Amino acid sequence: MAAAGGGECDVIMAPAAANLAAPSHPEGSAMLSDEDAGTRRDAESFKEQGNAFYAKKDYNEAYNYYTKAIDACPNNASYYGNRAATLMMLGRFREALGDAQQSVRMDDSFLRGHLREGKCHLSLGNAMAASRCFQRVLELDHKNAQAQQELNNARTVLEYEKIAEIDFEKRDFRKVVFCMDRALEFAPACHRFKILKAECLALLGRYPEAQSVASDILRIDSTNADALYVRGLCLYYEDCIEKAVQFFIQALKMAPDHEKACLACRVSMKGSSQAGFCRAQGSKVVKQVVRFLTLQLVLQLRKLDEAIEDCTSAIKLDDTYIKAYLRRAQCYMDTEQYEDAVRDYEKVYQTEKTKEHKQLLKNAQVELKKSKRKDYYKILGVDKNASEDEIKKAYRKRALMHHPDRHSGASAEIQKEEEKKFKEVGEAFTILSDPKKKARYDSGQDLEEDGMNMGDFDANNIFKAFFGGPGGFSFEASGPGNFFFQFG
Repeated sequence: MAAAGGGECDVIMAPAAANLAAPSHPEGSAMLSDEDAGTRRDAESFKEQGNAFYAKKDYNEAYNYYTKAIDACPNNASYYGNRAATLMMLGRFREALGDAQQSVRMDDSFLRGHLREGKCHLSLGNAMAASRCFQRVLELDHKNAQAQQELNNARTVLEYEKIAEIDFEKRDFRKVVFCMDRALEFAPACHRFKILKAECLALLGRYPEAQSVASDILRIDSTNADALYVRGLCLYYEDCIEKAVQFFIQALKMAPDHEKACLACRVSMKGSSQAGFCRAQGSKVVKQVVRFLTLQLVLQLRKLDEAIEDCTSAIKLDDTYIKAYLRRAQCYMDTEQYEDAVRDYEKVYQTEKTKEHKQLLKNAQVELKKSKRKDYYKILGVDKNASEDEIKKAYRKRALMHHPDRHSGASAEIQKEEEKKFKEVGEAFTILSDPKKKARYDSGQDLEEDGMNMGDFDANNIFKAFFGGPGGFSFEASGPGNFFFQFG
């Protein structure tokens, strides 16, 4: 680490300090007082002791003596430079960065200071800032081999970052893990790279590895929202939904704008809305989470509305601006304004007939078609990932609730409405309880092609089959608005 980071101690004093320690001064200049001279000697003594401990690799003691030197003489660049080198050896790169930056602020020609600042930036994953530091060294000394090597390292990290970003969008998570492993060889203290690696490990199903990386970061920084999100993601995929939600909520407390955590929390809460989850969390906690997520959703939708306005303004200035159409169309999709999304994607496809644009248009058309039909999941009150048993239970509950016989004493208007709902519940159960029909429904295909004519659908047949046929079930009134169910 020492060679890579310029970790050697600066035994030679900076020019300013050397002048201050000179035994005599030109005539007419102010003489150092005995007290000031003594302080300078003490500072140099502390520095020399720090150098000795550094040479023995006792970096904690070296740090203590360099700190004493700085306290005694806070205007010496080499003291900050030496302490930066020591902190780097201790792996405390953020603190080292502050000292390195202070050293070059005091002496811009201090090569080792610039090298250390660059190495700290690189170790923390800021390759652009590191590059600027190494380029500054080369401006001062164009033959500096270490600066040239470190500059090449910084460029390598930038390249791995770029590749990883593209591969993440392609969902090539193995490639992203590979790139992050290579980048971390040069940036061992970069939490951002570690988090990206951990997230991809989780998405690859390698949960223990992902949790290990996230836990290591949380031991150092318990408020790291990204690490909390990854821990929650692993738990979610391992079906520990309640614990996952707790981590997502904690992540959002640390970073209210964390979009991934917000989305994951909403999905987890939606998938775990059964009574068991409420009992485990407590109604107060559940209500608090719901309020919090509602606020997050409002803020997110507000941002999408602003993005749509910005894209619209850009299109008014240039109606051939494809990127603006694509961005606005995606915002329309996110806000379920499918007709507007189809319109924008049609414009894009007419201008650039690529496979990608054709697929985007097709997806929007499917979502538009799905939005105009009955939402059978909503009718039954179940999630799209509901199991077969959950669908059956939901049908039983809704069918009994809306059965016409139960409302025989109601007004004609109410009877008609309940009969309609009863039929819809039967339709929903017929489709969602059949794997093939459910798959066609989920993909947006026409159910009529599968032999389903909902116009002639008789919900009573489904009800009788479900409850055991004629005579097996009846409703009897025992007073206005009161009913009890009798099974045969």
